[in-house]
Amino acid sequence: MGVRAIHKKNSKTWWAAALLGLAAVQAQAAGWVPTKPIEFIVPAGTGGGADQMARFVQGMVSKHQLSPQPMVVVNKAGGAGAEGFLDVKGDKGNPHKLVITLSNLFTTPMATGVPFNWRDLTPVSMLALDQFVLWVNEEAPFKTAKDYFNVLKGQNPNSFKMGGTGSKQEDQIITVMLEKATGKKMIYIPYKGGGDVAVQLVGKHVDSTVNNPIEAESHWRAGKLRPLCVFDEQRMPYPAKVTASQAWADLPTCASQGIPVSYLMLRGIFMPPGVSAEQTAFYQELFNKLRALPEWKDFMAKGAFRQTALQGAEFIDWLGKNEQQHRVLMKEAGFMAQ
Repeated sequence: MGVRAIHKKNSKTWWAAALLGLAAVQAQAAGWVPTKPIEFIVPAGTGGGADQMARFVQGMVSKHQLSPQPMVVVNKAGGAGAEGFLDVKGDKGNPHKLVITLSNLFTTPMATGVPFNWRDLTPVSMLALDQFVLWVNEEAPFKTAKDYFNVLKGQNPNSFKMGGTGSKQEDQIITVMLEKATGKKMIYIPYKGGGDVAVQLVGKHVDSTVNNPIEAESHWRAGKLRPLCVFDEQRMPYPAKVTASQAWADLPTCASQGIPVSYLMLRGIFMPPGVSAEQTAFYQELFNKLRALPEWKDFMAKGAFRQTALQGAEFIDWLGKNEQQHRVLMKEAGFMAQ
């Protein structure tokens, strides 16, 4: 073999090795990516806040190609969400499964004794904190939260109906807090999801609800429901009008109206146990990109969310503190499993 032939062969070998090395560097930089559809579990019914957020995320991931594989939303609401949580807990090491959580992450195991704890999962990201609003029918006699509070204090016990999502969950915790503040008992009526709760109030089957903003916003806009106050320590920072005369920012805090009740709910993302840091990082980056989209900002404003996002050690620290807060609330309400 001549010198030119040997040089030509060595050049081909060098280029092949260089291309392989470049491909390896690119693959390492890209990290892990999903190789099949991602199952997105919602441990709640259809139409509620968690379901609406999951389906919005699903649409944005597809529209903006944030993942090489699609997300498939699956509702598993059985046992106050225990069905969904146990499914994710039992799928150890599966990086193609996510669950969107609400506060039943804490309340369901405490109320039922089901063998599950948030530490059984892999925390990924806090997307936001969700508000609770005190809602009444537009034709109800009380125009303000003060009116509502005063009427409730004067009611005969068990004559006032409060609608909410599930038993011994967030909505009923707030209801018990209201009962303690007024010294009156209410009839709490649980429904499968926040969408159904809003419909029941529109139909006047209950006297009030404590729905999330996004679950009742369309009925408020249509002139069917009236928000009285927000169960938060600060007003919502959204000045755009929802109705002809009111914006989310116009709602007073319940505490300022003489109702000493405050509560916020988690909207977070978790994976099964046993997944790798690289797999977790893929989804953390995906949700970082999602939160930067203008559509996300519009979604946050429409649903009047508290825009708080956490990952890593900060998220884990928040989860531990919030779990303890719920343990106190659940004990005070008498909702802990025996």
